Amino acid sequence: MQDINKELAESFKLPTAKGVLITQIERGSPADKAGVKLGDVLVAVNDKPVADTVTMLNVVAALRPGDQARVRVARNKEETDLTVTVGRRPKPKQRKA
Repeated sequence: MQDINKELAESFKLPTAKGVLITQIERGSPADKAGVKLGDVLVAVNDKPVADTVTMLNVVAALRPGDQARVRVARNKEETDLTVTVGRRPKPKQRKA
């Protein structure tokens, strides 16, 4: 994930420099199943604007696993609403010493 800055906003032809660029999606994840794609710009979750990654993480952390959330993404100069079934955050992978 990457915060949208002025340069990225201009590149993606976004009206403002707000949102989060999706740079990675795990296969089989709730986002993948909902149709979120690399290069999408997340602009809202359940009608709450997402200005940056900190805001996005706070909004997502308040969601309960199993609930459905409506996410708005900017894609190809258009905004699209997708429904995501919230999953549990995977445990961090342990590194072998």
